[in-house]
Amino acid sequence: MSEILHQAVTEAYEVFHTGKPLARETANRLAGLSGDALLDLVSLAHKVRLRYADDARAIHACSIMNAKSGACGENCRFCAQSRYNSAAIDVYDLAGEASVLRQAAETLEQGVTHFGIVTSGYGYLKVTPEFRKILAMIDLLHRELPALNVCASFGVLAEETAAALAAHGIAHYNINIQVNPDRYGALIADTHTVEDRIATVRLLRKHLVSVCCGGIIGVGESMHDRLDMIYALGDLDVSVIPQRAGASRWNASCGKSCCRCCRHCQNLCDLPSGASSKDHQVRRWTGECHDGFSGSPDALRGERIPDRGLSDHPRQGGGD
Repeated sequence: MSEILHQAVTEAYEVFHTGKPLARETANRLAGLSGDALLDLVSLAHKVRLRYADDARAIHACSIMNAKSGACGENCRFCAQSRYNSAAIDVYDLAGEASVLRQAAETLEQGVTHFGIVTSGYGYLKVTPEFRKILAMIDLLHRELPALNVCASFGVLAEETAAALAAHGIAHYNINIQVNPDRYGALIADTHTVEDRIATVRLLRKHLVSVCCGGIIGVGESMHDRLDMIYALGDLDVSVIPQRAGASRWNASCGKSCCRCCRHCQNLCDLPSGASSKDHQVRRWTGECHDGFSGSPDALRGERIPDRGLSDHPRQGGGD
């Protein structure tokens, strides 16, 4: 087999015999494969899936409800709910119990047994009045829909709030590290740190809450950054790893929401809005951003994003 397959792929097949994680050096070599060797890697990946995930229980389906939307004070570059993002979205405060219960019941009727309540914002470090309302929602869902697994995504937590969610029976908590932790500030946000998120994961695991934690593919990271993220997730003992590809990314220079737009619009920009996903490709700067703004790169750098109704407490709420 070693004469037919690329040596790195041959070495990777050892995972079937040892049951141990792939050595990082081997993963680095696999990440650099090209041409026909990629087909060998695809075949190996398929066999790994059959060995470890060829079971309906390996697929975790969860429906979520955006229970609090927009007006977030964090500057996550991919997120439409950030006040720094120019995307036109609905902005509203925490939803009422009736609407949450109704959507959860519809989810269960469709055969999906995991339902996540998601809120915008940095997170909850204290059990505030709003957080108590969320806990009451969780209790209501457990009481009215006992077959439903209630999940949550409220952003960064502290000891008090993590313990409260554990006590109220959260099935899974979603909080993502998004990218290679070392590049979080450069690729995702600088109004908070990835350490905030990692600490939240560890707090939840301390309280025996299952954690859904992953990242985004396509925000300017390298292949080796993706490997760094994967190995970081392995160190965090997470239960479910969600992945999102081709996420819209906010541009830190101009405030525009561009797919695969780099941090400086003079280098790369996306196709006009309305283009289908199959047409999306990176193109050179032409002097016009995809949502209609035209002008020079220098003009873009100085543009101010209008206030979108940020509350007096920007670090209330969470999610993602």
